[in-house]
Amino acid sequence: MTSSVRFLPGTTPLVLDSPHSGTCYPVDFDFSCDLAGLRRAEDTHVEKLYDFALGLGVAWIEAYFPRSYLDANRNTTEIDTTLFSQAWPDPVETDPVLLSKVRLGKGLIWRLTDDGVPIYERQLSVAEVRARIDRCWRPYHAAVGTAIDAAQARHGYSIHLNCHSMPAVASSHATDFPGEAHADFVIGNRDESTASARLSQQICEHLADLGYSVSYNHPYKGVELVRRHSDPARHRHSIQVEINRKLYMNEETLAITGGFAALQTSLRSLVTRLLKTDPRAL
Repeated sequence: MTSSVRFLPGTTPLVLDSPHSGTCYPVDFDFSCDLAGLRRAEDTHVEKLYDFALGLGVAWIEAYFPRSYLDANRNTTEIDTTLFSQAWPDPVETDPVLLSKVRLGKGLIWRLTDDGVPIYERQLSVAEVRARIDRCWRPYHAAVGTAIDAAQARHGYSIHLNCHSMPAVASSHATDFPGEAHADFVIGNRDESTASARLSQQICEHLADLGYSVSYNHPYKGVELVRRHSDPARHRHSIQVEINRKLYMNEETLAITGGFAALQTSLRSLVTRLLKTDPRAL
């Protein structure tokens, strides 16, 4: 993998990133489970849904690596120590909330698929996981941070949308709410700690006015990318946007369906509205 991240700088206050749509499976992954199970964990086609962004001057960051190889939306402390053949020498998370994902097999390095199937029949070495962090996690977060810094320097504020997709129904090991039927959109700001409440509610209202069902901070509040790169007090707003895959794709075949174009039009209208919104005035 010569480059793990696609980074397209923008000219506006908006920054969009897609950490989970990567489909380039590195040779050193050496997984033992079925590839189809890993593919269903991808935020499939999210990068296509937002391919209009650059034309509007919006910065775009996209991971090429799959989330099951390394999840850029986790902190480097969210380590599942049972994966290793030796002691992990670096800091390990102690926050019970963050550890809930590790227990589900969904830490920085995944242990299980969304259906609870083990990904490896081997133990991992410290060296290979550190190499994944250096090759994937650090460049990804550096790109997001650079884009947000540039947006704020140009305009005095930034709006960062962390772009995801979700299954129509939660799998057994995907969240703490297995079997839950998801809304069309879930908007998360970590209980209003990573973005202005009014800005976030305007996004919810815009989508609801377009006819979509919208949930706010449930079951997805936002994780590491919005936490790490936000500072609402300094006018740096980060919001996680989850889209129900049933709106635009077949979850079994991963094929794009007829709903894709209408959904993309809706997303473009949302981005266009945000381009006209200064959260300092809300």
